[in-house]
Amino acid sequence: MTAVNRALMLLMPLFAFAVAGAIYTPTASQNALPGEGEGEVTLSSLPPLPNWANEGLPDFSSYQDTTEKKVAFFSFLYPRIVLANSRILLEREYLATLEGKEALTKDELAWLTSQGDRLRIKAEAGTDQQFALLRKRLDVIPPSLILAQAANESAWGTSRFATEGNNLFGQWCFSRGCGLVPQSRIEGANHEVAKFPSPYYSVRSYIQNLNRHPTYQTVRDIRLADRKAQKPLSGWELAEGLLGYSERGEEYIKEIRAMIRYNNLEFYDEEFRTLLGDRTPAQFERLASAIPDTTLLPGGSGGQVSPFEG
Repeated sequence: MTAVNRALMLLMPLFAFAVAGAIYTPTASQNALPGEGEGEVTLSSLPPLPNWANEGLPDFSSYQDTTEKKVAFFSFLYPRIVLANSRILLEREYLATLEGKEALTKDELAWLTSQGDRLRIKAEAGTDQQFALLRKRLDVIPPSLILAQAANESAWGTSRFATEGNNLFGQWCFSRGCGLVPQSRIEGANHEVAKFPSPYYSVRSYIQNLNRHPTYQTVRDIRLADRKAQKPLSGWELAEGLLGYSERGEEYIKEIRAMIRYNNLEFYDEEFRTLLGDRTPAQFERLASAIPDTTLLPGGSGGQVSPFEG
């Protein structure tokens, strides 16, 4: 396959899923993963993060050609999106096994409680209400939306917050010293722009933000409606719920949607669906521990594919 053909493949994006397959029954435990948000709760049996998840941001400012910069940016970020989403899918599988049990152990209830706390769910652990809310909040975000917002918020990986803090989405924090102080911060404000160990952790924190903050209720409502209708998840569609992400409101939504369409980012949604294959826990585990990161690129070629060549 020529580089041009791979390029055309890469910028036509894809995505949709119905989580099914074999039951995943790991041991429940609580582990705090640094940089993955406030007390990210995971499973002890999740595969270890591959080393490339800890790699820093490349120097995207070195690219003189706009198309080459975009290709490099998408090729770097997409595997990290697959990694984050795959680990969430493993957690959803585990959640489904707990929901099907007649009685829950102390450890299982502790895991449910921790997930409920992390995702800001006010419901007793193990109740139907909590399971329903966890199904709604413990879920993935389509790659197209993540790629478009990351490019927009980080100036294609060249902003100060991206290069100094691995923050691709402009996420805030409110503890002194937790991040970088914005140069334009008004007097009396105390927020900082969060710093992350690597761009991967920025992706995880961003997904968590959309999954739990009340401002993004519409994002979750749209996603749940699509799942119930067995429709592919669409970043363009979920963008409707970003009204509160920027003070620009509707104009911001239009800009993100334009970026998705102009750059053919929906191709990555479909590609993620293809990567999920038979949607079994075993496949989720393979994606969640893939080495090297280039094996997660469309076609698994390891090369940078441009959607802009033709």
